[in-house]
Amino acid sequence: MAWVYLLLAGLVEIIWTTALKYSNGFTRIIPVVIILVSGSVSLYWLSLAMKSIPLGTSCAVWTGIGSIGAAIIGIMFFNDPVSFGRLLSLTLVILGIVGLKVFTK
Repeated sequence: MAWVYLLLAGLVEIIWTTALKYSNGFTRIIPVVIILVSGSVSLYWLSLAMKSIPLGTSCAVWTGIGSIGAAIIGIMFFNDPVSFGRLLSLTLVILGIVGLKVFTK
C-alpha cells in the first residue's frame, strides 16, 4: 500500500505545481487554495509511504513523478519546448524511478 500512497502523492504534486504556475506569485486566490489543499494531501500521502519506504527512495520517486508530470503539463499547456534531449532526460528519470522500485526491498 505504501507504493500506492507514494504514487498518489506524486500525482497530487503535479496538481499543486500546476496551480503554482497559475497563482501568479500567490496573487490569485483559487490557485493558492488548490496549492494549499493539494500540497497538504500530497505531503500526507508521502508521509504514509515513508513509514515503509526508505527516505531517499520515497523522496526521489515523489519528486520524479512530480517532475515528469510537470514537464508533460508544461509541454501540453504552456508551450514548453520539446527536444530529443528533454525527452531523453525524462525517460532517464522514469528509468531511475523504476530502478528505485525494483531495487528497494
